Amino acid sequence: MSYLVGVTALWAFSFSLIGVYLSGQVDSYFAVMARILLATAIFLPFLRPAALRWSSRLGLMAIGSLQLGVMYLFFYQSFLLLTVPEVLLFTIFTPLYITLVDDLLARRFSPRYLVVAALAVVGAAVIRYDGVTNDYWLGFLVVQGANLSFALGQVAYRHLARSLPDGVAHRHLFGWFYLGALCIAIPAFWLLGDSAKLPTTPLQWGVLGWLGLVASGLGYFLWNKGACRVDAGTLAIMNNALIPAGLIVNLVIWNRDADLARLGIGAVILAGSLWLNARWAKRSGVATATPAASRP
Repeated sequence: MSYLVGVTALWAFSFSLIGVYLSGQVDSYFAVMARILLATAIFLPFLRPAALRWSSRLGLMAIGSLQLGVMYLFFYQSFLLLTVPEVLLFTIFTPLYITLVDDLLARRFSPRYLVVAALAVVGAAVIRYDGVTNDYWLGFLVVQGANLSFALGQVAYRHLARSLPDGVAHRHLFGWFYLGALCIAIPAFWLLGDSAKLPTTPLQWGVLGWLGLVASGLGYFLWNKGACRVDAGTLAIMNNALIPAGLIVNLVIWNRDADLARLGIGAVILAGSLWLNARWAKRSGVATATPAASRP
């Protein structure tokens, strides 16, 4: 849980950094490629190819290509169609995707996960439901593409982690995740990117550096570790915790308008859904961690 909370605080800055300094100024395909290249550079020195079977390597690459590569392509395009608050609003459906995909892979149906995820959606909607732009429908669909890719990747990693070698730390394996994402990002920039819209200022390069090394490199590694140690209900709720966190950053640093009363009410609902899920899990004796993933 501590991993998810820490990364939530870290990622709270990403929405505004992208929307304020990169969107419409730097080619989105280049931004995606640059972030993933920087993240890959962190973990390549730790990579131990012999520690994994080819099936596990390809599995991690497939997850990375989806959760990071495809998700980023959708995510960055959404900022060309929507405002930062609108992007935040439309991410509220991620918890529903997580719970449903997790149940599908496990061949079960867990009503409590669906209930707490729906409650988290209500809390997020209270925070950011207001007017939208003319690009509402297209922007909504693009964000849902990002949400579904992110949800599928998280759930798939939780399941794959159970089969990873117990004696090998995740940092020695995670480089495959980023290599998979590069298989999407590099061809996307080559085919669709605009080389005339590369970063032109130190600030833009600095933002890309932060997003690549810290938000993507450190962030996704810790988030996926955290996702392995909680149940699907908690994971779903923590995805929506990004919304109030992102809005707080937007308000405090960039002085954007925000309804503090609605922000507070929505945050209380999110916290309540987290408490409710933990209480139900305790009553039913459901473990909230995946033992195979408890490695440093």
